[in-house]
Amino acid sequence: MSAHLKEFATSIRRTGVQQREFLRFEFKYILRQSLREQIESQLAHFLQPDPVVADKPHQKYVVRSLYFDDPAFSCYYDKIDGLAHRAKFRLRTYTNDPGEPCDTFLEIKGRHDQKVFKKRVPLVNGNSALFAGHDRDIGGTILRHIEGGHVKDRFQFDCLRKSIRPVMLVDYLRRPYVSRFSPDFRLTFDDHLYGTSTDCLYPDDRRRRRALLRGYTVMEVKFTAHIPRWFHRIIRSYQLTRVSVSKVCRGIEAWKLAPRLE
Repeated sequence: MSAHLKEFATSIRRTGVQQREFLRFEFKYILRQSLREQIESQLAHFLQPDPVVADKPHQKYVVRSLYFDDPAFSCYYDKIDGLAHRAKFRLRTYTNDPGEPCDTFLEIKGRHDQKVFKKRVPLVNGNSALFAGHDRDIGGTILRHIEGGHVKDRFQFDCLRKSIRPVMLVDYLRRPYVSRFSPDFRLTFDDHLYGTSTDCLYPDDRRRRRALLRGYTVMEVKFTAHIPRWFHRIIRSYQLTRVSVSKVCRGIEAWKLAPRLE
C-alpha cells in the first residue's frame, strides 16, 4: 500500500464519518426481482426512505459515474485480485441529462483492510453541464474546477505519473433507505445498471451502453460498527450470501476492455 493512500485512509479514520468522507463497512448482495420485493416489504418496520427521494419518481434517483484507470487497468486488477488496500477515482453526478443543472464531484474510493473509504470534492462554480461535450482533457478540466487538497493532489499525481484516464461510464437508479433507529445504518437498492465504454460523462450515442446484471438488483448495506440484529434475521430467513461485486468491473468485463489473466 502506498504511503499517501495509507495516510489518506488514516485521516478519514481520525475525522470520522462526515458528509463527504467516510470509513465504513459495505456489504453487497445480488437479488432477483422477486426476492428483492420480498425483502423490501420487510423493511418498513426498521427503515424509511431517505428524505432526498421524497419528491422523486418511484423514490429513486439517477447515479452516473465515470471511472478512471491506467492503461494497464491496474484498478480493475486490484479489485479482481482482492487487494486489501486499493483506490480508484471517479467523476460522479446525479443526472443523465447534461441540460439539467446538477452538482458534480470528483471522488476517490477504495478499501483499507476490511472497510471502505471515500472522499469527494465538489466542482467549484461548475456542474454536470461542464462535461456536456466531448473533452479531450477531462482530467485537466476537473483539476481547474476543484479546490486544492489531498484529493486534488492525488488525482493530479495519478494523471501525470500513472496516466489514468476515463474508461467506463456506469449508470443506475438507486432507491435509498435510512434506519429509523441506527443513524449509521443505510441500505440501498441499485437497478437498471448500464455500462458504456467512453471517455466522457455524456456520450452522444446512448445506444452504445450495455446492460449489466439484467434482471437483478444490487442491495448494499452500509454501516460503521455492526449490522443490527433485525437485519441478521433477514439474512438468515432469506439465506442471503454476500458477494464481492463491482459495477465498474462488470462494465469493463461486458466490454472486454481488460483481458482476464489466469
